Amino acid sequence: MRVPGDKSISHRAALLAPLASSASVVRGLSDGVDVRASVQAMQRLGAAVECEEDESGLTIRCAGGGLNVASAPRLDCGNSGTTARLLAGILAGSGIPAVLDGDPSLRSRPMRRVIYPLQAMGARIEYDGEPDRLPVRLRGRATGTLRSLRHRGRVASAQVKSAVLLAGVLARVRVEVSEPALSRDHTERMLAEMGVPLTFDPGRTGAGDVSFDPADWEGALDGLRMTVPGDPSSAAFLIGASLLGGRTVRVEAVAANPGRTGFLSVLEEMGAGVDRDPAPAPGGEPRETWTVHPPDGLRAFSIGGDLIPRVIDEIPLLAILAVRARGRSEIRDAAELRVKESDRLAVLARTLEKLGVVVEETPDGLAIQGRAGRLSGDVETRGDHRIAMAFGVLDAAGDADLRIDDRACADVSYPDFWEALEPFRRGSRRGRSSSAGRVIAVDGPAASGKSSTARSVARRLGFVHVNSGLLYRAITWWALDRGIAADEPSIEAAVPGLDLALVPGRDGFDVSVAGARPGTALESSEVTARVSAVSTLPAVREVVLERLRRAGRHHEVVCDGRDIGTAVFPDADLKIFLVAEAGERARRRLRQRAVSFTEGDVERETRRLEARDRLDRSRPLSPLRRAPDAIEIDTTAMPPDDVVDAILDLAAAAFR
Repeated sequence: MRVPGDKSISHRAALLAPLASSASVVRGLSDGVDVRASVQAMQRLGAAVECEEDESGLTIRCAGGGLNVASAPRLDCGNSGTTARLLAGILAGSGIPAVLDGDPSLRSRPMRRVIYPLQAMGARIEYDGEPDRLPVRLRGRATGTLRSLRHRGRVASAQVKSAVLLAGVLARVRVEVSEPALSRDHTERMLAEMGVPLTFDPGRTGAGDVSFDPADWEGALDGLRMTVPGDPSSAAFLIGASLLGGRTVRVEAVAANPGRTGFLSVLEEMGAGVDRDPAPAPGGEPRETWTVHPPDGLRAFSIGGDLIPRVIDEIPLLAILAVRARGRSEIRDAAELRVKESDRLAVLARTLEKLGVVVEETPDGLAIQGRAGRLSGDVETRGDHRIAMAFGVLDAAGDADLRIDDRACADVSYPDFWEALEPFRRGSRRGRSSSAGRVIAVDGPAASGKSSTARSVARRLGFVHVNSGLLYRAITWWALDRGIAADEPSIEAAVPGLDLALVPGRDGFDVSVAGARPGTALESSEVTARVSAVSTLPAVREVVLERLRRAGRHHEVVCDGRDIGTAVFPDADLKIFLVAEAGERARRRLRQRAVSFTEGDVERETRRLEARDRLDRSRPLSPLRRAPDAIEIDTTAMPPDDVVDAILDLAAAAFR
């Protein structure tokens, strides 16, 4: 999947690019209603901004030269708090008179946290109506400039920090902002990219300072040229839908700012496997491709403290995931959610209670007891896009029947959200439910390259790699750990009740047995010497087959072994049978041991592999053989990447 451009970065690009002294071109901005409010506000302020729309989102082109205001305009910020608060800093720093206003929802949200530090700098700002609320009037400066400021916020707020920085930069006065916890630092990164001398640590993960000193700076902002990475908050909702549907999802080119990725650690706490692959980061913003693998069942979580600013936009989604998690989940220190587009804590608590979920609302959070079973009822969104999207994810999972009153409000941040969600909907013809994963079976003799090839194919496709041998090795390790001989009947008696599970890991599945993860112990010489005998026991094979087939039902997998296409997944979507000459396989096996070897070593290893082949082909239970519909690939003279590419081509045809 790909998601729209990051909303927070898009806002800042739309507001900062017009201030540059040279031309800017920014592509891939979010085309949500909120970001359009920022673009239109800058146009009202006389900035030379052209806006066009294509399949990647919005593109803005700015000729440069700053703002050109004839009179004090009234700027309609719509429902966008980011637009209103960052504009307050821009107007205060520029000394431009204007009135900031918004829709009834935005008018109900607090402004004092931004207005107060700007007033402390000397900006002339007045409330035009109710104190602490929009509309506010900014009056031009009669004389002089703003004063320098050292602001220490009691709550981490990227919007307050950004407003103070923008005021200081445009007025060319020293400012410093200290945060008690990490908030997103998109403004700092973008200003630095435009040549502003800021001091901050983009790699920090806790509290920190950012400062601006205009000494020796000429004051001109360089033009901005960048493509906005995907929005991690938008990606979170699709990832949530994939977890509830039991499917793996890969989201490409997502903004990976440290202040935006906290929800990934929560998903890992819930048992999900998360792969993060860095990508080039033009424009100063890190970006990654995320592959998220669902566990067999979500676990409850507990969050609070410094993590909250890094997950604040994803908490409605996390609350929904908590509904389907095992146990009681807790969200603390999130009182900030009461002053978003709605009182999100109250709306979530009230709606979940109506649906039959046990939930406790506290002044700064929620405690949610997970439950199974069908949920049915009405969802009143209060015009809040994240509430609508969160309950849309719950509804898409197929075990809920929800009537969401205002789906259109999702357009604020993700205009095509409902279409993007459709492939994850259970029963959708465009997607697959948790009972219908896709399977690629990779079989072949020992050392033919099965595991390395299957792992690479899975990674390229965003599937999960399943190595069937890990399960046999895990049972063998368990037996050795308890002093049970490989051929004892007690293994067969104990295995049916054995707690054996595939657990999502970074490069596929890890294996857990009797509550423990053996890890590298699975590759010990003791396990290697006994695993073949254990794998021939009928009860062992029955348990392993059940675990593998369960993975195939709930995930999109690439599974390798010696009987995957014949016994484990006879109906696999694509079957591959890898072969290679015995001598070449022997060399590969010896290279894996990372020691020098002679031709005599190669001959001895060749004989061992040929004997292993005869044993595998002649065993009475699931012998090694090519399935009639498997495609054979001889890897003897093929580089590994060519083998992977060949399978990817076959997969593209099979899944068309």
